[in-house]
This record gives sequence, structure tokens and C-alpha cells, in this order.
Amino acid sequence: MKRYILLAGAAAIVMAVASSSFAQQISGDYVETRSADVYTGPCFANSEVNLVGNEAIMAWRVSKGQWNGANLDGLSVVGVVRANGTLGDPYENPYPAKAVLIVDQNATPVQRQALISFAQSMGGDLLANAVRVEVAPIDIQVEHVGMHFGSASVKAGSLAGIQTRSLGAKDHLCGNEETFYPPLAETSHSMPAVALVDQYNGPGLGVKWTLRDKRSAFVGSFSR
Repeated sequence: MKRYILLAGAAAIVMAVASSSFAQQISGDYVETRSADVYTGPCFANSEVNLVGNEAIMAWRVSKGQWNGANLDGLSVVGVVRANGTLGDPYENPYPAKAVLIVDQNATPVQRQALISFAQSMGGDLLANAVRVEVAPIDIQVEHVGMHFGSASVKAGSLAGIQTRSLGAKDHLCGNEETFYPPLAETSHSMPAVALVDQYNGPGLGVKWTLRDKRSAFVGSFSR
């Protein structure tokens, strides 16, 4: 009898863990831009450190999954960041950073809270200090060609926008290019891309920007 109780208890724990893991399974597309090149050579990167690279946009579109018990299929969330230093520079502390979160207007109040929690979990310290939460229509499109990503678009109302294309031969300016900075958020697969447009027009960060034709984007997928 004692052995049966122990086995039953162990089974209950396994089922609870499995249920918890299943509840948090979530996957979809991820797009990121920075105000510094992420695919570049050391000479170009060194010329930008301490001058640019402290702004970023991080965008997630959930293909399928739940977060905190809320179904987020087809919903999106965008985080816009202004940090205190070049993001990714190992010699500089960019924190505390300020963030504005933009949540999908198609989400219910419960789903909006789940989207905020999800983005802050994926973005970590960069999105922890959200000074504003905006609600807007969000459209995120990512072109998948096998395991290759590149062409993507993000539109968050009139607040933020991204348009990217794949890297090409003409984007190798010095011949020593590499993925100099990794993505700011956890991804299951990502590729650097050219940001044709990287734009933020919203409030809260004390700065607005429109950047064009920089090798400053990542396009990929996430799964957790």
C-alpha cells in the first residue's frame, strides 16, 4: 500500500510538471532591429560603439501556444527599447533600460496581460522597466524559405514599423563581416538581415527615430 501511494504521488508530480510545461509551450516568428549594425566587421562595429546601438525593437507573432493559461494563437506583441549604452557591448552596462510595450488590439484583457508577461520573459531586463503599454493593431509577416529568413515586415499601428530584406553580396562591405551581436531575445533560429526601415514614432522613450538600409535586423523564430 505504501509503495502504491509513493508511485501514485510520483505519477501526480510528473503529470503536474508535464501539464505546466504544456501550458507554456509557445512558438512563432521573431523580428528585431537595432540602431547599430549586427552583421558587420569589427572595424565598423567599433566605429558605432558608444555612439549608436542603444535603441531596439523586438517583435513576436505567436503562431500557436499559451502563456499563463491564455491562448495566444495569432496574436502579437512588440517591445521598443532605449538603453543606456550600445546593446551587446561587453564593456558597457546598458541598464536600466526603458521600454514601451505594444500589445495586439485583437487580444482580450486577459490575453494582453499574458502577452506582456510573455514579452518581458523573452526580453528579460530590457523589457522589465515598461514605462508605457500601448494597444494597437499589429501585423507581422515573415517569409520562410526552408530554414532561411530575411524578408519580414512589422507594423504596430502608427507607433512602430520594420521592413527587412535578406543579406546579399553587396552587403559585404569589408569582407570581414560576421554576426557581431547575437539577438537580444531567445530564439530557436535566426538570421541577420538588412533593415530597410526601422522606425519608432511613439511616446515614452524621449526619442523617435527612422533608420534606413542598415545591417541591423534579425529575422527568425522562437519556441519555448
